[in-house]
Amino acid sequence: MHNFEELEVWKRASRLAVDVLALVEPIKLYGLRDQMIRSCISVPSNIAEGADRDSDREFRRFLSIAKGSAGELRTQLYIGLRANLFDEVQVRPLIAEVKELSSMIEGLRKRLRSPLFNTLFGWFF
Repeated sequence: MHNFEELEVWKRASRLAVDVLALVEPIKLYGLRDQMIRSCISVPSNIAEGADRDSDREFRRFLSIAKGSAGELRTQLYIGLRANLFDEVQVRPLIAEVKELSSMIEGLRKRLRSPLFNTLFGWFF
């Protein structure tokens, strides 16, 4: 088991979810708003769920789901931007943060696959 509250990727994904929730609150296009709410909450939730599973293999699987949700969220941000639902100044930093989170998630997935990493640092994560 891993302590997800200590993972920087979980902290940042949680902050991003709060930012997205504030962004979509005034949107009247309920389908897009609801889907964005689900995807932004899914990223930190899947990181946490995977971290609390019994194996690194399961953790990697949930990280993969979290990364997929990040891609979904990024797409929804682009769609909202192109549909003039969002201000570009608000959305561009969120898109950049989602991209960074995707990279962080993939980096963590790779580290969890490494037997050497698990041998040397398994106690830390």
